Amino acid sequence: MTEDSQRNFRSVYYEKVGFRGVEEKKSLEILLKDDRLDIEKLCTFSQRFPLPSMYRALVWKVLLGILPPHHESHAQVMLYRKEQYCDVLHALKVVRCVTEATPQVEVYLHMYQLESGKLPRSPSFPLEPEDEVFLAIAKAVEEMVEDSVDCYWIIRCFVNQLNNKYRESLPQLPKAFEQYLNLEDSRLLSHLKTCSALSKLPYDLWFKRCFAGCLPESSLQRVWDKVVSGSCKILVFVAVEILLTFKIKVMALNSAEKITKFLENVSMLFSNLILNLERKSFGKPDFFIASHSFSDIFTL
Repeated sequence: MTEDSQRNFRSVYYEKVGFRGVEEKKSLEILLKDDRLDIEKLCTFSQRFPLPSMYRALVWKVLLGILPPHHESHAQVMLYRKEQYCDVLHALKVVRCVTEATPQVEVYLHMYQLESGKLPRSPSFPLEPEDEVFLAIAKAVEEMVEDSVDCYWIIRCFVNQLNNKYRESLPQLPKAFEQYLNLEDSRLLSHLKTCSALSKLPYDLWFKRCFAGCLPESSLQRVWDKVVSGSCKILVFVAVEILLTFKIKVMALNSAEKITKFLENVSMLFSNLILNLERKSFGKPDFFIASHSFSDIFTL
C-alpha cells in the first residue's frame, strides 16, 4: 500500500470513528513548517476545517497580516507590534483618556480610535454604532486570546477587515439570507414575511458583529476561522441554520418583536450548530464559498 493510499485509508477511518481532527492537525502542521507560509493554502485549510486551538492565534495573525509569511521575521515583527501597542497606550494615559480602572476592551477601543484619528475629545461622549460593534468583537476576542498585545492586534485587524475587505459584501448579506432561507424552507420565510419580521431580524448582531456575544466561544471561533480566511458568507449559513434549528418555536411566534427577541437570545442554547454545518461541508471544499448549487446567489 502506497503512502498516499495509507493516508487516505486513515482519513476515512478517522472520519468514521469521529476523529477527523487527527489528520487535519497533521496537515496544518506540515503547512506551518514551511519557511515561507503559503497564505493561499492556509486560507483553503481554514475554509475547509476548524483550526486547532493551539495554532489558531498564529494562523489568524498571519492571515490578518499581523505577521508576515516568513517565519524568521515573526519575532522581530511582534516586537515592533508590541512597541507600537505600548506607545499608543502610553499616549492615552498621558492625555488621561484611560486609567488603570478603565475596562480593557474600552482601552482597546480608545487605542483603535487614536490610531484611526477618531478619538473623541472626552471618553464620556456617547458611543457610535461602529464603537458598539468594536466592543462586542473585542469582548469576544478577549475571551479567546490571553496576551493583550496579540488580543489588540487581532481585534484591530479583524475590524479593519470588516470595514475594508467586506465593506460592500456585508450590506448584501440580509438579501442573501432571504434567498438562501427561501431555498431551504420557503414556508418559514413566508411566516417571517407574514409577521413583518424579515426586516427586523437581528442582522447587526449576525452580520456586523459576526455573532460576537451570540454564539458560544467554541462555535464562534469556528465561524471566525472562515471570516478571517476570506469568506463572510459563512455568516449567512449560520443565520439560516439558527432559523432552521428553531423553526418550530419561530413558527409558533406571531409578532416581529417576539421573533426578534427570541433570536437575539437563543443562540447560546446550542453549541452543535457549527458542527452541523461542518458535517454538511465535509468533502465539499466549496461549501462555504458556493453552498451546494446556490453559487448564483452568493456573488458577494
